[in-house]
Amino acid sequence: MAEFAEYLQSLTSSSPRSDLSHDLKALAIVEWTSSMAFDHDDSRLQTSDEDISPWSTVLDLFSSLDIESSATSSLLRRIIRRGTISDSDSSHVLEVLADLLSSSRTNDAISTEVAELVGFDNIELVMELLESRSSAAKELSHYLYSRKHQNTTGASSQLSTGVSVSLAPEDARRRIEETLKANSARPLFTGVAQDAPEALPHVYTSWSNIGGGSVLSHFGSKYALPLGTTRHDHEDYEQVTIPPSKTVPPRESERLILVSELDELCQGSFPGYTSLNRIQSIVYTTAYRSNENVLVCAPTGAGKTDVAMLTILRVLDQHRSTIAPGSPVRASIDRESFKIIYVAPMKALASEIVQKLGRRLRWLSIKVRELTGDMQLTKAEIAETQIIVTTPEKWDVVTRKPTGEGELVSKLKLLIIDEIHLLNEERGAVIEAIVARTLRQVETSQSVIRVVGLSATLPNYIDVADFLSASRHTGLFYFDASFRPIPLEQHFIGIRGKPGSPQSKRNLDRVTFEKVSELVRQGHQVMVFVHARKETVKAARTLKDDATAEGTLEDYSCQDHPQWNFFRRSIGESRNKEMKELFDHGFGIHHAGMLRSDRNMMERMFHERAIKVLCCTATLAWGVNLPAHAVIIKGTQVYDSGRGSFVDLSVLDVLQVFGRAGRPGLETSGEGYICTTEDKLTHYLDSVTSQKPIESQFNSGMVDALNAEIALGTVASVQEGVRWLGYTYLFVRMRKNPFQYGMSRETLIDDPELVQQREKLVVIAARALAKLSMIDFNEATEMFVIKDVGRIAAKYYIRHQSIEVFGPLFKPKMTEADILGMLSRSTEFDQIQVRDSEVKELEQLMKNIPCDVGGGTDTSQGKVNILLQSFISTLPIEDFALVSDTAYAAQNGGRIIRALLEIAISRKWANVTAALMGMSKAIEKRMWPFEEPLRQFNLKAEIIHGLDQSRMEYSPAELATMTAAQLGELIALNEYQGRALLTAAKQFPSVELSSSLRPLGPDTLKVIVTVTRTFNWSSKVHGSAEPFWIWIEDHEGEKILQFTHIFLRESTDALDVEFVISISVDTPPSITIQLVSDRWLGADNEVLIPLDNLWRLDVGFLPRTSIRLRVLEDRYSLHLREFNSIQTQVFWTLMNTKLNVLVAAPTSCGKSLLAHLTIWTTLVRSSSPTWALIVVPSRVLATSTLSELRPISGATGVGLEYSTSTSLFAPHKGKLIRVITTAGLLENIRNTRLPPNLSYPKLILCENLEQLDATYELGVTLLKHRTQYSPTRYIGLSSSLNDPTDLASWLDVDPMGLHSFLPRDREQSLAGSIQTYTIPHSGALFKSLAKPVYTAIREADSSIVFVPSRGYCPMVAQDLITQRALNSFTERGFLPESVSQIYVEDCLARLQDPTLINYVSRGVGLLHHGISKPDRSFVLELFAEGVVRVLIAPREVCWSLPVRAEVVVIMSTQYVQVDPAKSERQLKDYTLVEVVQMQSRAVRQSAPGRFVLFCPAEAAETFNKFLNDDGLPLESQLLETDVLEKWYQEKREDGVVRNKQDGIEALSFTFLARRVVSNPIYYEMPSNSPQGEVLSRIVDRFELSG
Repeated sequence: MAEFAEYLQSLTSSSPRSDLSHDLKALAIVEWTSSMAFDHDDSRLQTSDEDISPWSTVLDLFSSLDIESSATSSLLRRIIRRGTISDSDSSHVLEVLADLLSSSRTNDAISTEVAELVGFDNIELVMELLESRSSAAKELSHYLYSRKHQNTTGASSQLSTGVSVSLAPEDARRRIEETLKANSARPLFTGVAQDAPEALPHVYTSWSNIGGGSVLSHFGSKYALPLGTTRHDHEDYEQVTIPPSKTVPPRESERLILVSELDELCQGSFPGYTSLNRIQSIVYTTAYRSNENVLVCAPTGAGKTDVAMLTILRVLDQHRSTIAPGSPVRASIDRESFKIIYVAPMKALASEIVQKLGRRLRWLSIKVRELTGDMQLTKAEIAETQIIVTTPEKWDVVTRKPTGEGELVSKLKLLIIDEIHLLNEERGAVIEAIVARTLRQVETSQSVIRVVGLSATLPNYIDVADFLSASRHTGLFYFDASFRPIPLEQHFIGIRGKPGSPQSKRNLDRVTFEKVSELVRQGHQVMVFVHARKETVKAARTLKDDATAEGTLEDYSCQDHPQWNFFRRSIGESRNKEMKELFDHGFGIHHAGMLRSDRNMMERMFHERAIKVLCCTATLAWGVNLPAHAVIIKGTQVYDSGRGSFVDLSVLDVLQVFGRAGRPGLETSGEGYICTTEDKLTHYLDSVTSQKPIESQFNSGMVDALNAEIALGTVASVQEGVRWLGYTYLFVRMRKNPFQYGMSRETLIDDPELVQQREKLVVIAARALAKLSMIDFNEATEMFVIKDVGRIAAKYYIRHQSIEVFGPLFKPKMTEADILGMLSRSTEFDQIQVRDSEVKELEQLMKNIPCDVGGGTDTSQGKVNILLQSFISTLPIEDFALVSDTAYAAQNGGRIIRALLEIAISRKWANVTAALMGMSKAIEKRMWPFEEPLRQFNLKAEIIHGLDQSRMEYSPAELATMTAAQLGELIALNEYQGRALLTAAKQFPSVELSSSLRPLGPDTLKVIVTVTRTFNWSSKVHGSAEPFWIWIEDHEGEKILQFTHIFLRESTDALDVEFVISISVDTPPSITIQLVSDRWLGADNEVLIPLDNLWRLDVGFLPRTSIRLRVLEDRYSLHLREFNSIQTQVFWTLMNTKLNVLVAAPTSCGKSLLAHLTIWTTLVRSSSPTWALIVVPSRVLATSTLSELRPISGATGVGLEYSTSTSLFAPHKGKLIRVITTAGLLENIRNTRLPPNLSYPKLILCENLEQLDATYELGVTLLKHRTQYSPTRYIGLSSSLNDPTDLASWLDVDPMGLHSFLPRDREQSLAGSIQTYTIPHSGALFKSLAKPVYTAIREADSSIVFVPSRGYCPMVAQDLITQRALNSFTERGFLPESVSQIYVEDCLARLQDPTLINYVSRGVGLLHHGISKPDRSFVLELFAEGVVRVLIAPREVCWSLPVRAEVVVIMSTQYVQVDPAKSERQLKDYTLVEVVQMQSRAVRQSAPGRFVLFCPAEAAETFNKFLNDDGLPLESQLLETDVLEKWYQEKREDGVVRNKQDGIEALSFTFLARRVVSNPIYYEMPSNSPQGEVLSRIVDRFELSG
């Protein structure tokens, strides 16, 4: 003020001032008045230097010009007067110089450029400019502005440097009058519309903090510091002090909401509260009374967690039902219908949130659990938990899984993301991924998932709100630092000296002591935060020693505390010497390595003010709410095991520590100090005060994120990838700040939605994945298909860079050393570096590990290898950084090895699969595969030592056969110890393997493996199930032929596992069955199966050239334009001979039509009354057959009837066709005594012989026995068979009558594809298949989708309709555009079932037996018309479905069957026959069809072999059921079968009699035995059981 008064005096004084400082002030006044009068151009008022705030008044000018101005003015004269810069380019050069000096770059960075401008001859001048660069930049800016002002205003006064400015009072008045006149002459309305700033109703900022978060710097890259910020330079450090913010005054509409006003749900969840605080009251309406997505930005400690609680209570309130009066509130909540996810940034915070929410919601019986890398949940625990607190990485992993933990997503109603400002850090890419995935799920599933973001104050809060899809006007709440409960004065201290140098450390200690002692003298308590456990003691002792040296140690003493003696006695009971030593002088320590009791004692003493200084680690800031007046962060270098090096303390930790400053209710202010190195000062200043807009880090993780989405099925094309990127924060920021992401402004102008840029990013990422064989990328169609490696990488969170590293190293045969060498090269370990201080200990560790280490201790890969082996070997490690690195390597190593294991299994590499399984368990169990397996039990060390020292090696199974006394003697201990060993040996999961072989064809073998449990089950040891891998490998042990995963349970004594494998033409000498426990080392077993004596099946198909083709026309030619190739080949044999015939041909090839034609011609040409019999497997097929024959029956005069169980052989008149089921046939023959002279059918047609079961076979067998002396002709029809010769023999078919065709011989065009999945059978499976199924049917005119049961029909229908809506611009679904809405409404009115209306109105029909017959018929009618384009039907409907479609999809090949006797649910596989029948619905005569099969990965090879290559296998099932045995016993009692020979003769008529000779191993009979001998064995078995 004195300077301002002096200047006013000078304006009215007659004596002129020639001082440059005075002249510059004059120019600045001109600048200020001009800027205020005209356009308020921020760019002219501000500089980029962070400590210069814009002038609010002219008074600020005089307070801002410091004592350096005179020295700087001298520098300015020297620059201008000495000719350092020529007049011609002075303005331009001075502008560049001013920009350099005002930039945020360091002196070292700009020194060369400044020297080039000023001249290297004036190096002293350069050094002086750099030393006072801030003031020099300011003076240069004023000078340049004055020159510009001179040109535009014509000012005529003269500065001492040559600039003309008159300082006479009359000139000053004249300039002011001109300014005022100019202002009054300006129009109020310019006629040019300007964008008014958006008024956001819930943004609360104080005027004193307007700089922080509102005003951008000159370059637009950062925000200005708050007003009142001061900067002080000291010899050892530089300090920036930010004063507390002034509180924003309440608005008229504001009031605190009393808890008593809330409903009972909220009142009970806010115990001890009288009212919500100001922030919570403002947010209450949106949080609890709406489902809006919300972003709340508020200072640490402002009560954001309670805002989250309000949103949680909103979900609970929405899932309440009406209850009886007087019932507890918790009884009204449906706890099974929702899940809430709280994403916390750290595990420590997650634990704190679990405790806080769990305590407050316990009264509602709401369970809160933690789900992090350390805390896993079982499926049962997940099911009974309503709120799960997790970390971003863990939730990303969970949402990548469609089953198990991933099923959480289906019930998710609320996603809370705490500390969302972490978007600016490396982990931000993960947050973007999970938010984008959630928002896309909301869109695709049309579900309601609320997203709530909680954040510290951040500058570009609008961008984050847009990212969360939170409305700016109703869902965005921003509260600046003035809303902090205790105003905080922040001190940022930059310690001088080279980082890490002894001088820098001494300065840090000195500054810390200086600040602590000053605060203690003022009577305050201080918490000093350090970043290692050992540092707590070291820091406390250093402070004590410095205080002793300075003679101020008495200031720290708390001996005058009334409870000091009590606490002294309490601490005397502790064994912590350092804690007792420091307490006497008023110091305390606290870290996670202390006993819980000691930590509690320290917390209590500090809370009671019995300690003045507490040195602690950051765990205290996260885990315990223990405030102090002041907190000091001593140093900002923290060791990060994830990076393997020291890194900067995260801003999140700084904010959390600062949140502990100030004691609510006891003090009115707090102080927070952060002591960092000078080079990091600006970083923390910018970050903590929210100066820099937070940017997206998604580019770094985009490739892996895209792979995860493709694996999940949410992104299947480039266009879907573009839409997916539109949900990310990257997209938001690219539009706001394109330069940051490598784009020009023109790009944004030309493409405001950045579609092309997003497409470019997706394509680049997809090409990277395709190059690594993680996906298939068809660039022509722009479609993605996940491959095994990509799916596994997404499942196990493996980076694509690691997959690239593994590529050349991963081989079919690898040793444990090879595996460890490859594993240690993973990019997940790139951050782990070798430090000189560790080399000696690493070398010592390397001497004690079993596997060689490539690279030794010189490389990071060698270090990781050593640490992993040391971890497995449980070697002691001293260095704390090595301990941290070891834990990181082990945690990630186990995960990566599991991923490599699944990759090896997918590639069917037997050798490396076994090795990887061993290494996976070695890391998990911390023991090597060659060590004693019983180490895995909690046995005493002397027992294990005794086993290791015993002369003989015994397996656990062998030990289990001994007695306790024998075992005690074996281990040189007593019987008691032997009993403990015996118990462990008997509980060790040992199993026995047995097998049987059943050839199915010349190159196909069925292997049945029986796994028998031989150990005692203990729920404590084994849990609910023991998982095992079982596979069959080739004789060289290199290739897995077939594999599966099984579970043994307590109720399981033995388990049969069936494999179907292909064998080469040259039979291999053997195969090996391997069984490996998924959890236990040493719990393995293998069985070698020799194939030397395997009975090979020889199949001879009749070539098509051996049958003459002849075109025959008859009176039915009107119904057929021409016969297809198969019909033509079979026609002559059927129509012109009396031979028995067997036709084994692909489904829908026309063989039934030709057989029916044979029946008609046979009966019509007959001169006497006769009849024919058609046998079909089921009532559905019988009905279908009758409907096909009925129109022709009337035209020919041949009768047609459906025979019941007693009417088959009833007398008839004229010519007749009877249709009967196999069950009816057997019932007729078993229960009807037929006269010997009965007239038998002239022709018997056996349809669908591929469905030959025991009933079918026995019925036809008995019929053949009855007709053996009758000239009855047999015709058999079947789908393509792998071996039809024995079936032909059974029907007495001459070789000339056998017609066998392969599936690929069909004439109709049928394209097929098999797509696999690894997801277990569940609702989540069908959710994940919705997109690929839609992709398969979206272009088809008609589609049929088969699902396992009717329960899946509506779910799949809704998912397909949703996919259609997402991929088209119409709400009509699959309805053709040609169908009018009026016609659709008329159709809907005819439906009786209202549930069908929603589906049919969108072109989707459901067809199952739960729908009324009229509705079923009408749906089929609409499908035939093309109104319904997609028909969804359960598995069992395939036999009665009368329509065909362009595309047929089988959505899974497994279904759940409930055993009514045991009430158990069993997962069953579709039979091959069922799949073939479904496939036939895609075979069309006049147009091509397409068949898409979705099946488990392990079944794909089998389906491909039998559906496309070889045809179906067919074996007799007579011995698999009791049908034959019951018939035999009945006939023995009736006397029909008089003796054993009669039984053998009866069995000789069966299909079994042929197959048991051709394929004896399948029926467990000896090879090369005569038929009579084999049948005799069967009869003997029946006789014994009778």
